[in-house]
Amino acid sequence: MKKNDFKNIKTKKIEDLKKMISEKKLELMKLLSNKASKGDKNLKKGRNLKKEIAQILTLVSEMKTT
Repeated sequence: MKKNDFKNIKTKKIEDLKKMISEKKLELMKLLSNKASKGDKNLKKGRNLKKEIAQILTLVSEMKTT
């Protein structure tokens, strides 16, 4: 996720962020199943999805505490 994308995400509401998390988790599951069955070699995409999910979850937890 680029810095500009992350800045745009910071302005969204918690409900929208939770929807984004569920979409990214679904995309990650599809990627992992394709990788297992087809032997897909794009390992960085999965790593990047996990990183984006973690960043959004961190942002949600920060918003809840403030």
